[in-house]
Amino acid sequence: MKQVMECIPNFSEGRDLDKVEQIVSCFRGKENVKLLDYSSDKDHNRSVVTVVGEPEALRDAVVEAIGKAVELIDMTKHQGQHPRMGCVDVVPFVPIRNCTMDDADRIAKETAKTASEKFGQPFFLYEYSATAPHRENLANIRKGQFEGMADKMKDPQWKPDFGPDTIHPTGGVTAIGARPALVAYNINLDTDDLEIANKIARNVRHINGGFRFVKAMGVMLEDRNIAQVSMNLTDFTRTSIYRVFETVKMEARRWGVNVLGSEVIGLVPMAALIDCAEYYLQIEDFKPEQVLESRL
Repeated sequence: MKQVMECIPNFSEGRDLDKVEQIVSCFRGKENVKLLDYSSDKDHNRSVVTVVGEPEALRDAVVEAIGKAVELIDMTKHQGQHPRMGCVDVVPFVPIRNCTMDDADRIAKETAKTASEKFGQPFFLYEYSATAPHRENLANIRKGQFEGMADKMKDPQWKPDFGPDTIHPTGGVTAIGARPALVAYNINLDTDDLEIANKIARNVRHINGGFRFVKAMGVMLEDRNIAQVSMNLTDFTRTSIYRVFETVKMEARRWGVNVLGSEVIGLVPMAALIDCAEYYLQIEDFKPEQVLESRL
């Protein structure tokens, strides 16, 4: 049976939709590659693409998209709410069917090697692919962001795994690696006080003693004039969406703030939503096979 792998590259452009379309077009019309979803956010100034395919075909399409991003995106002019360090900020590969984390690790390294040689973009390996413990966490790699990365990379412990020893002058630097599936999940608050969102984020994220599999930060949505708790749930099977949602609601009440709603960025595993349905509907002994679409 065919191997199926997923890649979710994050590009540091969410306002110039013509540039976004040129980058996304690298995934269209490719044999053994299927573009599943992409979305752009003006406040974050970021686009997230979800694409699946056979490993080698997927690798080649991602390399092409990286080249197009290096060509089109100038990080010296980039501004946005989301932390970022490169025109292609992060490129995770996720094993989906008939492949392993080791397969995803191999494809990530092949992608980084080829793209660094063709485009001069440096790459750090992260998560499962990391070459040292201090490089596993994306937040540690990204600390300093684009503006501080050139000085950071003068330290030998931050020498990139592939590519030149300093940033690409306009493309910055990219994190790439294999990881499990995660859920990109945001909760919007009925306040324009960003500090409240930051306080809630600090209480739920792992690095500050919160949930083990949650990364979180406060973000201001300028178009709506509201604050948001923006999160990655790195293992929804051990930290569920509903548990995070209820905790954020509880923490928000401390500040007299309500939750307006929440959103999923990109695609989400069906099991993560079934988990929420079981909790809120108090369904007993429910099985994924009871979802009609799962039987088609």
